[in-house]
Amino acid sequence: MDVKKIQKTIAEFAHERDWDQFHNPKNLVMALSVECSELVEEFQWLTPEQAEPDTLMTDHDKAQKVTDELADIAVYLLRLADKLDIDLEPAIYNKISKNREKYPIEKFKGLARKYNEI
Repeated sequence: MDVKKIQKTIAEFAHERDWDQFHNPKNLVMALSVECSELVEEFQWLTPEQAEPDTLMTDHDKAQKVTDELADIAVYLLRLADKLDIDLEPAIYNKISKNREKYPIEKFKGLARKYNEI
């Protein structure tokens, strides 16, 4: 994925529509939250079995809705990072490194707990 290329495309899309005026960090965070909620809504009443990828992604309509919501989330996330001048690639690798320290394999393998619970 070429993050910078995607961010440029998103920025051009917004600029062409004179939407930069609305794309401040506060509004982008709120829009990102709304899109995350729309993704949650797609899973809201599914059983754990219905939410399994093999089941979920074979339902064409559901798979398309989930795909669209994930794309919307990515668009707002990338736009927010662009507006805040955050390079997401090193930020992600840095965060994974921090999480490796917080969640060492020998203590957390197979456990769904927070670092402060062990």
